[in-house]
Amino acid sequence: MEKFTIHPQTTVGTVTLTVSNLSAQVDFYHRALGLHLRAHTDDYAVLGTTTTPLVILRAASAAASPPPRAAGLYHLAILLPDRAALGSWLIHYAKNNYPLLGASDHGVSEALYLSDPEGNGIEVYRDRPRTEWPFAANGRLQMVTAALNLRQLAGAGSNSPWAGAPDGTRMGHIHLKVNDLRQTEAFYADVLGFDVMQNDYPGATFLSAGGYHHHLGGNTWHSAGGPPLPPGALGLDSFT
Repeated sequence: MEKFTIHPQTTVGTVTLTVSNLSAQVDFYHRALGLHLRAHTDDYAVLGTTTTPLVILRAASAAASPPPRAAGLYHLAILLPDRAALGSWLIHYAKNNYPLLGASDHGVSEALYLSDPEGNGIEVYRDRPRTEWPFAANGRLQMVTAALNLRQLAGAGSNSPWAGAPDGTRMGHIHLKVNDLRQTEAFYADVLGFDVMQNDYPGATFLSAGGYHHHLGGNTWHSAGGPPLPPGALGLDSFT
């Protein structure tokens, strides 16, 4: 039987998070990340660009934190349109004394890592042109984790003052904590039809549509054999 392949223009849409302090989370996603507030009630908020919703925050003040090794969100990843935008955002983020947790050159992208006030992981990144992506001799994508020069990156944005998430910003990918990599690939590749782009990175797998480096990542670094995320727990609610 021929393997089903998902439509090549499939992308990640919105990520919904269950949060305990809606106002604090809205403030962070707006001020720190520059997302525009598109809708806001006592129960939820929608943030994104002026044209596209990206993050939905669902208020649940009594929700419990998930068990330490539970599956769930590793990070959501906001893709900026170019290097100047990423450098501009880095300057804004640093000037406002928000903590940066990491920075990496992945060969396919330049990525900055942080978390929101409730510990949800976030990546803000820009893609390199596909002609620059590294591939192994067997043709398989070969993403890496190398040092990123933050001074040079900030220099790329020094002439572009940050004015909030620009048009063209989108949800680039989502990275999950999973309890079994084989089951993850069996569902997202064999059932939904995503392509496995790289699965030789220790403890992780990366899948995509249309040859992108990854729309979906999964890792077992802290969740191998762990329980599923309890319904209604803080953290990841859903994604599209």
